[in-house]
Amino acid sequence: MKPKLLLHVCCGPCSVAIFEELLKEFDLVVHFYNPNIHPLEEYEKRKTEVKKLCQELNLELIEDEYNSNDWFEFIKGLEKEAEGGERCKKCLEFRLDRAGKIAKEKDCIFFTTSLSSGRNKQAEIINPIGNEIAERYGIKFLEADWKKGGRQEKANKLCKLKNIYRQDYCGCIFSKRS
Repeated sequence: MKPKLLLHVCCGPCSVAIFEELLKEFDLVVHFYNPNIHPLEEYEKRKTEVKKLCQELNLELIEDEYNSNDWFEFIKGLEKEAEGGERCKKCLEFRLDRAGKIAKEKDCIFFTTSLSSGRNKQAEIINPIGNEIAERYGIKFLEADWKKGGRQEKANKLCKLKNIYRQDYCGCIFSKRS
């Protein structure tokens, strides 16, 4: 029996190339939790793409709440931070904490995130946050840099092949302005 892993995903392009890879080793549960994404129409576009991919692969998808007010409160005071700065770290912490909590509730042994697939997201920042949260919930965080090993190129090809919507900013209103 494969160990159960919860994969937090932010969008189709960041997850499409890693689903099948993770399915080889894990019983995979997908978690869409991104209250940082603005506007709501953008959030819905990204969620729709993730839903299509999960349906195609017959994956369980947990569509979490869109509590953007809680997210804005959590990053309060960091609105003027540059993209990739402290606001982004807090945003990662906010979403990964929720993923860790859901992973624990779903009896997952591991959790991870597709976020390190993003061209501006650094595994060196994401992985320590994930490990800290995993320790908090008594589970394990699967460290990864999903850009490496040809995965980014594979994702680009799969996005074209499957006609997956590609956004042009990370997600929050502040990254849209950058």
